[in-house]
Order: sequence, then C-alpha cells, then structure tokens
Amino acid sequence: MRGVQLLASRRVDAECCSRSAVGGKTKLWRLLAATAFVTLSGCGGGSMSDLESYVNEVLSRPGGKIAPIPPLEPYVVYTYQSSDGVDPFEPFFQEPPEPTTVAATGGGPAPDPNRNKEELEGYSLDSLRMMGTLEQDETIWGIIRTPDGAIHRVQSGNYMGRNHGKITHISEEKIELTEIVADSQGRWQERPAGLALAE
Repeated sequence: MRGVQLLASRRVDAECCSRSAVGGKTKLWRLLAATAFVTLSGCGGGSMSDLESYVNEVLSRPGGKIAPIPPLEPYVVYTYQSSDGVDPFEPFFQEPPEPTTVAATGGGPAPDPNRNKEELEGYSLDSLRMMGTLEQDETIWGIIRTPDGAIHRVQSGNYMGRNHGKITHISEEKIELTEIVADSQGRWQERPAGLALAE
C-alpha cells in the first residue's frame, strides 16, 4: 500500500513539473511577442509630420524662370572659289607624261604601247626589295617585296619599275634589268639597271 502511494505521488509531481515547464515556455513566448510588437510599433507608427511639413515647404516655394533659348544663327553655305582654278581634290604632284616620240634615225628601241603593264611596274625600282631567289624546275625566280609588304616572284622576261624595265638575268645576289628611258630630246634609249639582294 505504501508503495502504491509513493508511485501515485511521484506521478502527480511529474505532471506538475511538466505543466509548469509548458507554462513557463508559454509565458516566455508571450513576453517575446509583446516586446517585438512594441519595438515594431515604435518604428513604423512614428510621426511623419516633420517630413510632410518639409515637402509642403518645398512645394510652396515660388518657381524660378527658365532662361530663353538663344537665337539660332542662320547657316551660311560656303562655296569654294579658287582664283587659279586648282581643284583641291586633285593630287599636288603628277608625274609627267612619258614622251611619245620614237627614236629618230638609227631605229632605236621604244616601249611597246600595246603591252599590258605588269603589277610591279606600278612601283619605282628604288622602292622594291629583292628578298632572295627560288629555283623550281630549273627556273630561277626572284622574290620581290613591295613597299606595302606584299611578296611577288619574278623571272626573266618580267617587267619591274616605271621605266619599262625588263628582267634579263636573275642570280642569287642580283636581278639585272634593261630599262627604256627617254633623253632630253624625247628619244628612247636603253640603259642597264639592277636590284641587289637586300641585306
């Protein structure tokens, strides 16, 4: 009997402890919720009268005047008028035309006016550089570089330079040509020329 009473008292004590623990947790949650509500109400529910008064004060200020747009000056069309008739779009320097007079008595050489010009004839001989040679099928080719960096290959019989220079021989050190130039009287004559291997 005494053991039954002891067990019953222990059960009552356990129930009381559990109820007090649950009640303590509930009270703690209620306290935290109240604190958060007070804090949030203090942040969000404050007076905005000072902000509203500032906005009203700014809106009540008198507006300023905007400066008028300056008048636009009329566009004056400029017309180019040259006193000596020089066209500004023409190059300042033009090469003199080649003489058309064929050699007089003696039947000297003359360039063929019907021959199609080759690409390297558009460059002066001094501006071209010999870079080396290439041999293929017992044919020796000269390797030429133009001022713009393009590489060309030539062989005997090709033309180079602006003086109707025809290639007569190609060696590892030099390209030999025969040019046809006009003398002071407009008569054509041949002269040797060459392009040495660039160092």
